[in-house]
Amino acid sequence: MERRPGIFPTFFLSGFECSSFDWKDQGRRDVSAELHHDRHADEDYAMLPKLGIAVAREGIAWPLADKGDGLFDFSSLDPLLAAQRRHNVLPIWDLCHYGYPDGLDPFSDAFPERFARYARAAARYVAERTHHGPLCFTPINEPTFWGYMGGEWRWCAPFGSDAETRRRFTLALARADIAAVRAIRADFPDARMVHIDPLIWVVPPRDRPDLAEAARRESYDDAYIAWDVISGQRHAELGGSPEIIDILGFNNYSFGQMEYGGGGGPNTPLQPGDERIRPLCDLIEEAWAKYRRPCIIAETSGSHGGRPSWLNDVVCEGLAAVARGVDLHGICLFPAVDMTDWHSGEWLHMGLADVEELGCGTLMRKVNPSYAEMLHSWQRRLKRVERLDEDPYDQAVDLRDIIAAAQQFKMVPDKDWS
Repeated sequence: MERRPGIFPTFFLSGFECSSFDWKDQGRRDVSAELHHDRHADEDYAMLPKLGIAVAREGIAWPLADKGDGLFDFSSLDPLLAAQRRHNVLPIWDLCHYGYPDGLDPFSDAFPERFARYARAAARYVAERTHHGPLCFTPINEPTFWGYMGGEWRWCAPFGSDAETRRRFTLALARADIAAVRAIRADFPDARMVHIDPLIWVVPPRDRPDLAEAARRESYDDAYIAWDVISGQRHAELGGSPEIIDILGFNNYSFGQMEYGGGGGPNTPLQPGDERIRPLCDLIEEAWAKYRRPCIIAETSGSHGGRPSWLNDVVCEGLAAVARGVDLHGICLFPAVDMTDWHSGEWLHMGLADVEELGCGTLMRKVNPSYAEMLHSWQRRLKRVERLDEDPYDQAVDLRDIIAAAQQFKMVPDKDWS
């Protein structure tokens, strides 16, 4: 078999939480700054090569960088860019992570136009200062999930409270996403785009079979709205195409399999052992088969002491999907540094590194040893490096190694996530 180069230099990726939403009772938030990532950029990026990771999702806060009237201030990116260069980490830039500028109507024609101008300016800024290609972007992070957060659940702007507003908002985000891809590729035609949304599965309550159709619709229609539009399968007038969707990013967390609650708020997560849970492999295969584009698991993590077993399960399910023909190019262990619950502010203990709050507002990072050891175990089994050398970009991941492992280990999809 001829060598099959993947998209990225390492199969395992990571990333940093970077939300900048207008949050219900707190106003504008910059979660990256709340986690002191701006202060600890060098330390945060120095951690990744020691774990054999050469790719990280990173954010640019649109509402903070866009000053209006076509003026932008990207100076806050300079320490991040310097750390990426110093430690040889390739960024996938999130251009919009749940936040847009104050006073901008997301349902107006001005919204996609302004986002496209900003995206083009941001791409130019990082391209002039990057250390290695290819340029990689996620134009709008989780547009379908953001549709629920901002359009139906009132967690963040635009604070909608019904299904129709949620659908309109999701379409507005997809439209802006398409405009941004076209704007960036006018300058950088080879830029890669990773379009990210959660993998979900929704079932009716056991005593409400009458809700089966609503649950099915949420699983198979609503969950795919943004990808369908961006890929051109729905609302072709908005200009989507397979080339624009480019790379699919599947986010997977335990709460993504749910019991339908009737709308208006989040569904209830299924508990481990529930016979209605589906194997992750099946969800990956279904989503990939719909678009037939290269894909990654773009976010995944367990929590507390469950992180190593979660990683093991996700890799096994990913390999089972590869054995079925899925074109999987990587698994992103997210976040690299722990984050807090958006609602309560409590540490979630889901990162590669935990955070310890010291005096004087210092947030110390400490790699979780059992999580790191499980990562290294799988790197060895997949013939991946456990620590980066001085030139991690001399060749991309050879996907033959991943395919061979999938065939060798003969992973069987498993719905037991306990």
